[in-house]
Amino acid sequence: MAAQPVSRMLRRVLRSSVRSCSSGAPVTQPHPGEPSQPAVEPLLSQVPSGRRRFLREHAAPFSAFLTDSFGRRHSYLRISLTEKCNLRCQYCMPEDGVPLTPKADLLTTEEILTLARLFVKEGVDKIRLTGGEPLIRPDVVDIVAQLHQLEGLRTIGITTNGISLARLLPQLQKAGLSAINISLDTLVPAKFEFIVRRKGFRKVMEGIHKAIELGYSPVKVNCVVMRGLNEDELPDFVALTEGLPLDVRFIEYMPFDGNKWNFRKMVSYKEMLDTLRQQWPELEKLPEEESSTAKAFKIPGFRGRVSFITSMSEHFCGTCNRLRITADGNLKVCLFGNSEVSLRDHLRAGASEEELLSVIGAAVGRKKRQHAGMFSISQMKNRPMILIELFLMCQDSPPAIPSISFRDSLHVQGLRHRVSFSSQMVTLWKGGRLPQIPLLAQRWLGSGLPQRHYGSHLDSDANPKCLSPEPWAPATPSGPLPTSDQLTHVDREGQAAMVDVGGKPDTERVAVASAVVLLGPVAYKLVQENQLKKGDALVVAQLAGVQAAKLTSQLIPLCHHVALSHVQVQLELDSTRHAVVVRASCRARGPTGVEMEALTSAAVAALTLYDMCKAVSRDIMLAEIKLVSKTGGQRGDFHRT
Repeated sequence: MAAQPVSRMLRRVLRSSVRSCSSGAPVTQPHPGEPSQPAVEPLLSQVPSGRRRFLREHAAPFSAFLTDSFGRRHSYLRISLTEKCNLRCQYCMPEDGVPLTPKADLLTTEEILTLARLFVKEGVDKIRLTGGEPLIRPDVVDIVAQLHQLEGLRTIGITTNGISLARLLPQLQKAGLSAINISLDTLVPAKFEFIVRRKGFRKVMEGIHKAIELGYSPVKVNCVVMRGLNEDELPDFVALTEGLPLDVRFIEYMPFDGNKWNFRKMVSYKEMLDTLRQQWPELEKLPEEESSTAKAFKIPGFRGRVSFITSMSEHFCGTCNRLRITADGNLKVCLFGNSEVSLRDHLRAGASEEELLSVIGAAVGRKKRQHAGMFSISQMKNRPMILIELFLMCQDSPPAIPSISFRDSLHVQGLRHRVSFSSQMVTLWKGGRLPQIPLLAQRWLGSGLPQRHYGSHLDSDANPKCLSPEPWAPATPSGPLPTSDQLTHVDREGQAAMVDVGGKPDTERVAVASAVVLLGPVAYKLVQENQLKKGDALVVAQLAGVQAAKLTSQLIPLCHHVALSHVQVQLELDSTRHAVVVRASCRARGPTGVEMEALTSAAVAALTLYDMCKAVSRDIMLAEIKLVSKTGGQRGDFHRT
């Protein structure tokens, strides 16, 4: 977008008192030690020095309605134009689609523009149009043109899958579009078709080429990195930046409803960076803007650059300046939050500007300091990505099933291919014959992950920020367990042997075990405040306990393999002892009990806590690993009193 004429800029600045009065927004003072940041600062270089001083002294205060309780000023608004998409990809939309909102409940063009005017009037200077796929909305060019008329709006961007970009971009540029993000998760045509379940790789490449041709610089290319799918292509994406003005942005795989997020699929920023530095050790870090979501790097001599979006491993909540409006008119103050407020309903009820601002201000004021931890997010109830916005991706997945187990969900053909960029990518860019792709079998893992309170059972009615306090499966007290004067895991010759349970009836079996980890005051405080450098110790230990229960027969030689129907691991802080109490519950229906699964789960969770904290203190002790209760089986129930 061309820079605003100075006269328009002056009018915006000089009406500061009008804006403040009309909105009812009190003046927001800078935090101690924080310099004032007028919205017109980037344009001051166009103004003579005398006027520059005047502008600084009379700049409008940033809207209090868009400033949260932590002082973050939300000057960036993302608006979803549609829930529809012309692709069916692997991690944005559930495999069987999503129930689309009736057209009458979606924001109209006029409602979109009304809200945009209000937010820009309050200080928003950047709007990004998203979807679904925003370019399938018939009036997208007209929306861009009308947004371009808003005084004070400096940047209009769009995030697209690129399928229709080459055709529409000349019109969009003329209308005022100033920034482009294009989602592309692979440079291998066959893999592209597998991911999106549609053809169109060549169209996306043409769209990128058209954006470069029309002078957009940089053209941002968003690549969501998933282990087992495309992490081997990182060097090929980076090679694109050698001669092209691209900002290739590698994005950590994030959890949303329907994408079966699995931490083992996530490739962290540091792992990606280490991989690239093996080939380009000269990769250098670039300065970051205060509110940037990306960590930018550049290889000396390359025209473009590489960035990393570290939403999962290193959140950037402290400088977040983004708000989102969904296609059905809900305001989301955090991408990973599940709280929303309907601006559409207030608009259609005839709310005044002041009333709308009060609703917006209340929502922004409730924004938390930061989103939940990685594993907690995976269990939160949130919209599928397609119903929030395309954001940084455009892919499709099966519905999430609250589950404790990791399971192999799909064997697919295709698609891990290390293509040599130097020998084949020129052909792709010129639109010539596409290279043949060798097909290799690969495995996708899908799972739900445990949640923090620190219980692994997901209560859909509970506050997802809270940790599920579901009570343990009851064990009926029935006196001491009958004992035997013979060991059951030895044969007549005294050799170790597995017990034959083939003739025993299947019954419902439940066992609960516990352990205590005595951390000491220093490690306890770090765990309590989630400040350990290794990460969230309680969540990692909880996950380890769930995994250990499922692997018991592999760890304990003479244990039978048990098909567990439920595993729950709970960790509670005990401030009086500076300890963490671990309780593990296992349930199965079968001919043998699950005591060993529960004990293994509790013990491994305790050991994991030790491992997470051992750098802080070597004086940690594991204690009281014991069976608490068991039910089912011929030998009767047991409950430790």
